[in-house]
Amino acid sequence: MTATEIITGLTIHLVIPLSGLLFFLQLQIRMKKENIQNKPEIELFIIFATYGGLLLVILTELFGDWSGMASLGTFYLILGAPIVMGLIFYRHRHTRNHSKYHQWTYLLAFAYLIVYVIVVVIFLITLYLMGDRSTY
Repeated sequence: MTATEIITGLTIHLVIPLSGLLFFLQLQIRMKKENIQNKPEIELFIIFATYGGLLLVILTELFGDWSGMASLGTFYLILGAPIVMGLIFYRHRHTRNHSKYHQWTYLLAFAYLIVYVIVVVIFLITLYLMGDRSTY
């Protein structure tokens, strides 16, 4: 294993997740200082984990070696995350005006659903176009 591979692996699997965790903790402190009522703490943690997982899967695909953990993360992003983000989106449809944190929670959950639908449609179109047409 070369030094470049070690640095790449540490950056993808250690530095980026720790940076996301620190940013999340800063956000928690900021919400506490602003005395936000009914803070969307759990929802924001799930959103951070989902988008962070998406970033890790993309970076692993581009720069790292694929692993079983990357496969599990991808499995969650394809099957679990749309359900969880849909629930967050639905739950915050009435609370999105309480604070900027509630609004961002609502918007980020909705954005994931939109991107997910677009990617699935592109995938299905690609499968159709690559299909065997000799049987027609």
